[in-house]
Amino acid sequence: MIIAYNLKKWIKIFFILSLSMNLFGCAGVSSKGIFGTGVSVALDPRSVGTQIDDSIMQKNLTARVILLDKKYFLSVKSKVLDGRIFLTGKVESPENKLQLTKLAWETEGVRSVRNDIKIKEKFNFNQSARDILITSQLRTALILSKKIKATNYQIDTYKSKIYIYGIAMTLDEKEEVIEEAKQISDVKDVIASILLVENLRIKKN
Repeated sequence: MIIAYNLKKWIKIFFILSLSMNLFGCAGVSSKGIFGTGVSVALDPRSVGTQIDDSIMQKNLTARVILLDKKYFLSVKSKVLDGRIFLTGKVESPENKLQLTKLAWETEGVRSVRNDIKIKEKFNFNQSARDILITSQLRTALILSKKIKATNYQIDTYKSKIYIYGIAMTLDEKEEVIEEAKQISDVKDVIASILLVENLRIKKN
């Protein structure tokens, strides 16, 4: 217990130091934002305390998923936002999906789990190409929109269904993101898990 506590403490210290370097503009240091897209940590709408907690949860969950089965390292993606866990990717069977859901719920500090993991099917080149094109079109639309902070969103497309995860500064921005997705041709459905800044946990930095 003491070792686990000290490890968590040092992870927090390291994360705070990393944030400090980004906030004060150390040369050569950059951040990847909420979804690794090159925005400064200073622009992340979550508090520093929440960012630290989410980062620790993310590392904890990733390590446990890999321990469960190394193949999940490439086939399963997870993201933690404000204590909420989002899972995407592909697995071999419904049992595997259930197992990962259970693992996510067992993560310390978790508030909710959304599992959008799909069961693997025979590879379809045409469908995969369409999915990639849809994702690219939406990503471009979000970047070009002056009403949307594109770096706050992650997009996954599976069988022409768009899955959007992220944090919106306002309700109008959230609705704009969803509307942009619906405007793309060949999209069958839009599943949005978008949190509003006003609904995030309040935690002192």
